[in-house]
Amino acid sequence: MSDVVPPEVKPKPAVPAKPPNVGAPSPSSPFPPQGVGIGGGGSGVSAPPPSSIPVAIGSHGPVHHSVLHSVGHGVGHAAGLSGGHTVAHNGGQVHGGSLSSSGGSTLLGYIGIDTIIEQMRRKTMKTGFDFNVMVVGHSGLGKSTLVNTLFKSQVSRRSAGWARDEKIPKTVEIKAVSHVLEEGGVKMKLTVVDTPGFGDQINNDNCWEPICKYINEQYEKFLKEEVNITRKKRIPDTRVHCCLYFISPTGHSLRPLDIEFMKRLSHSVNIIPVLAKADTMTIEERQEFKQRVKKELEMGGIEVYPQKEFDEDMEDKSDNDKIREAMPFAVVGSDKEYQVNGKRVLGRKTPWGIVEVENPNHCEFAQLRDFLIRSHLQDLKEVTHNIHYETYRAKRLNENGGLHPISANETQESNL
Repeated sequence: MSDVVPPEVKPKPAVPAKPPNVGAPSPSSPFPPQGVGIGGGGSGVSAPPPSSIPVAIGSHGPVHHSVLHSVGHGVGHAAGLSGGHTVAHNGGQVHGGSLSSSGGSTLLGYIGIDTIIEQMRRKTMKTGFDFNVMVVGHSGLGKSTLVNTLFKSQVSRRSAGWARDEKIPKTVEIKAVSHVLEEGGVKMKLTVVDTPGFGDQINNDNCWEPICKYINEQYEKFLKEEVNITRKKRIPDTRVHCCLYFISPTGHSLRPLDIEFMKRLSHSVNIIPVLAKADTMTIEERQEFKQRVKKELEMGGIEVYPQKEFDEDMEDKSDNDKIREAMPFAVVGSDKEYQVNGKRVLGRKTPWGIVEVENPNHCEFAQLRDFLIRSHLQDLKEVTHNIHYETYRAKRLNENGGLHPISANETQESNL
């Protein structure tokens, strides 16, 4: 029997002791432990070359999923782009581990991630954005005047060529007028959609159908552009982002037509009810009527914007609760200026004084303007795209096997 030679056992290499100033990475961290050479001081461990340092740009390296989600969401809201949610989710689909949202890696120096907000702001200022508002209510409630007052310019349909002898149409018509407004270097294409003839007939059965049809047609138009094989770089957005519904100041209750309209369209568009010509009622009458309207909306199961289920966090809920409490906004519109205490103000002159449009003690126009334009304009666009349009899109794509992409030849003319 030959002697069996045991295999050679090589000793394990000595592991250098971890310096006290270098912490161990978390189990979920996608980044390798940092060497002493990076932190400065010590020897034996050199800093990795720049090419080996993980870079959180693009999807080729281990990227922090939670950080991307937060950044994408914040950018979408702050920069005025409805793609914030999409950027966040697309950016999060990368390989590698993920860190908890509370424990991010400490940056070793300035990268410049925070400049993305400024980059998107500059791009948005160059391209501008769209905002489409629809006004609904029977004639004589001051719809055109209020829209002109909101945007401090002649943007309504009547201002764009309406004649005093124009007759009330026999059926509901849809008329849209677009204007480009610029303020502080920011361009906005404003489209005001008017609905002359609504509620003005003896028989108002189904008078909401042309309005509902128009809203869905804009969703359909946007959807067809999306499924094209050759898509436009920027799809024109004609979808209705907001519907201002004007309630007649009767002081009693909502009309059956008011309830039926808002019930049928509240799931297709963002409805904001406003109490028109609030200066025709006393303060006590106005408050009683507002409470009665809110109660009737609640009993009818009508959800107006902002809907409670879309509150994203406690801060949103707190802000939106104040808005929901103030609805419907009792407003007064006027495009005429008067001298009051040495100042030029928008108002309505009466035998007993001047009703100041922007005075919160006189009406709630300022609240409506701040809510509609200064705090929730971008959210109105996002809810339209992410909720109302997505609901329509899912329904259409489930019908008859969905929409088939349109060939390049069929869309060549539209894309020129």
